[in-house]
Amino acid sequence: MPPNPCHGVDHVLRVRDLALTIAEKVREPVDREVLELAALLHDIGRLSTETNHAERSAEIARILLELAGYPRDKIDMVVNAILAHSYTSRVEAVSIEAKILSDADKLDALGAVGVARVFAYSGEKGRSIEDSIQHFYSKILNLVDTMHTDEAKRIAYERHKFVREFLSRLLQELSMETKAFQPSPYQDSTR
Repeated sequence: MPPNPCHGVDHVLRVRDLALTIAEKVREPVDREVLELAALLHDIGRLSTETNHAERSAEIARILLELAGYPRDKIDMVVNAILAHSYTSRVEAVSIEAKILSDADKLDALGAVGVARVFAYSGEKGRSIEDSIQHFYSKILNLVDTMHTDEAKRIAYERHKFVREFLSRLLQELSMETKAFQPSPYQDSTR
């Protein structure tokens, strides 16, 4: 993958690691091979498209896994997990592997890493701080309510708390900076 501060190799590896960590904590049996393949391939479609990346990623994953000789049932599980991982997807995460992948991908958008990713993406797209703040309120802060597994809910709660504290501090500082550039009613305006 080309360097991408938000959805590049680093993100993919963090999602894989989070997914495997969550898999260790769930009570249901998890096909770790399906989970790891889905995690490693979940954003591969972003190489060719910004829109509908989950669908494109699923198509590419199916082709690669067929070429590698994986059994159809495993391929179907990987493809479903990839289709269901996206925040905007209408595909329901049914299998435990799909639920874990969805959780892991969303967890990477929360916490300190999530904050860094939002501002990296905004910088790449030339967006303002205010637009970035709006993204936190329209999407990022809602992710905590989308978690499927208990372990992801636990991690999400902590990361969500960090994001809220960060935003509170950021808004406070932005408010102070705005006030700093306005004349004080106590200043002598004749100077």
